[in-house]
Amino acid sequence: MTTPIERVSGLVVGVVESIAPDEIRVVLELEAPQSTALNTGVPAAFPRLNGYVLIPNEAGATVAYITWIGIERSPYPKRSGFKDFGLIDLPFPLRKMSLSPVGTLISRRDRKSGNVRFSLSRGVLAFPSVGDQVLVPTPPQVDAIVGARDDDKRVRIGASPMASSAAIMVDPDKLFGRHLAVLGNTGSGKSCTVAGLIRWSMEAADNAIKGSGKTGVPNARFIVLDPNGEYAKAFADRGDELRLFRVPPVATGERPLDVPAWLWSGHEWTAVAHAQPGAQRPLLMQGLRELKAGQTERVPREATIRRYIAIDSTRVSALLNTGTQAFSGAPKVRFECARLLESIAANCAYLATSVADPVSSSLAGIAAITNGVVDSRRDGNYFKDFLIGDLESVRSALDALAATLPDIGHSVPISEDAPHFFDVNVLAEHLDRVATEQGGNLAGFISTLGLRIRGMLADQRLGAVIARDPPTSFDDWLNDYVGADGASNGQVAVVDLSLVPSEIVHIVVSVLARLIFESLQRYRRAHPQGRTLPTVLVLEEAHTFVRRGGDDGPASSPTQLCREVFERIAREGRKFGLGLVLSSQRPSELSPTVLAQCNTFLLHRIVNDTDQNLVARLVPDNVGGLLRELPSLPSRQAVLLGWATPIPVLVEIDELPDDQRPQSADPDFWNVWTLSEDRSVDWGAISQDWSGDPPATGPNQ
Repeated sequence: MTTPIERVSGLVVGVVESIAPDEIRVVLELEAPQSTALNTGVPAAFPRLNGYVLIPNEAGATVAYITWIGIERSPYPKRSGFKDFGLIDLPFPLRKMSLSPVGTLISRRDRKSGNVRFSLSRGVLAFPSVGDQVLVPTPPQVDAIVGARDDDKRVRIGASPMASSAAIMVDPDKLFGRHLAVLGNTGSGKSCTVAGLIRWSMEAADNAIKGSGKTGVPNARFIVLDPNGEYAKAFADRGDELRLFRVPPVATGERPLDVPAWLWSGHEWTAVAHAQPGAQRPLLMQGLRELKAGQTERVPREATIRRYIAIDSTRVSALLNTGTQAFSGAPKVRFECARLLESIAANCAYLATSVADPVSSSLAGIAAITNGVVDSRRDGNYFKDFLIGDLESVRSALDALAATLPDIGHSVPISEDAPHFFDVNVLAEHLDRVATEQGGNLAGFISTLGLRIRGMLADQRLGAVIARDPPTSFDDWLNDYVGADGASNGQVAVVDLSLVPSEIVHIVVSVLARLIFESLQRYRRAHPQGRTLPTVLVLEEAHTFVRRGGDDGPASSPTQLCREVFERIAREGRKFGLGLVLSSQRPSELSPTVLAQCNTFLLHRIVNDTDQNLVARLVPDNVGGLLRELPSLPSRQAVLLGWATPIPVLVEIDELPDDQRPQSADPDFWNVWTLSEDRSVDWGAISQDWSGDPPATGPNQ
């Protein structure tokens, strides 16, 4: 029977030679293992780069990982039981290691069971001294270092090849609660990692529910914004747990992507329509407010006409309230007054053609009265002074007709950002009408705005996405995209953006992210105890949608708008239960604000120097050496660091079966070239689907 002292002495592999805050130099014993250590009773690779060792001290044991291994010529070592060290004075090759301290391993004995339990704390509580012994960790100590046995580590994501293949477990509260970035080059395994994190989290939650004796499905919400259309395959086996949204036409089991334009904010409309700040943007905001106020409740045409003539009456009243100098005196002032009256007359004449009698006759009468006032003051190409009575007669006629028409019923003005339904197909026409009503050269200034809106709606794919007929109600939309009560309609929503037109994809992503974020804000406000609704938003190809600032063009461009939304989510999402998962192959192109708010990183193979330098700044100096392995990491291996793990750890991500992997495999050129795999092509069917043409029929087809 071995004593505790003997068991510890059997784990010794070297002694400390020198110490610095970021580096500890170690001389290995002559009898230390050459490649495989059997000291702990379990074969383990030692010494290995990025492997762990322990240095016992009064605080417990300093945990360090190996950053360098080599042979140096040193004085002949002192060997236990021999006296030849003083007789031989020749250089002797000794194996040495460099270590980086990363934490402290503390042992506690359970009073009831008597078992010793290890726990790892961040930081070094006490640095070792020269001559201190260096030990290889036992399997229970390795598990504690990587957190395999922590109570809060509930989800397994892989194993550590440098820690005796110990299980790598994570706490979903830490992993998703403070945002996660999965970074790496193409083909390094990012998509499989993201899909695995979602699947393994749901499986762990489902097992926990069954283990507790409860019934039901996990109340989880994962929303994947998928620009490449690769995640539908990864969750196809989940059945009713998956809500898949795609650009119409859709197959059985899929749902049409629906990002209604009436849900867009004024800022989003400005960005997609490229409305200029001078005349176009104010007019666009006015048009949105009017349509959202007038069309939300399907009010009759007479109610809309009432609003128009009420606006005209207000304009005349404003002119009267300024005094006689507002419409008499200088020729220019009289001309402006005449132009206002002519605009009112034209507006009434136009409205008279869109409604039946007696309203039509009344409008025509007002147009005649107004034209009569203008003609009575016309003097060639100029105008005489307009009298107060002239303007009051026009205002009285407008007010008299307005009193006979039904009111819209909105006592509070509707904001252009309010999620009120309106028919987006009439927006361009409405803006033209408003510009005509206001007169001047405004119609010319906003003509391009109307053309852009009409062109956008003419795109068949886009029209089906933003102007769905019949429209979806707002509560149904939230149920579909954010998830129903208790996640009864599925835990995963995959939004396939692969066929969304490039000129609108940033707006679609921006609107989806904003609505998800604001819905969770309002949920917390409405909850009696102010609780949050935990939700995870996954953004693939994040560098495309959350780019660094500086080259986005106009301040209201869709690219900048999309970045601003995700920067806000990164800063404030945690408070409202929204976790963000970013997946990107170019971290150097990501917004620094978003990247700085990510507290956990999974770093796959990164080859580009610029990306490596950026990632190196994300970790403390004493563990920076761990990232030197990034360019040589094989697929599925990654470095996990940040809030979700006490110390950075190399992890081999668990492998997913083929049918559960995202559709992102490398193309099989050789198998197709050599006819090992069939790749038949029907460009006719593809072109018909692309152009939206119906299938051709006939005797020759």
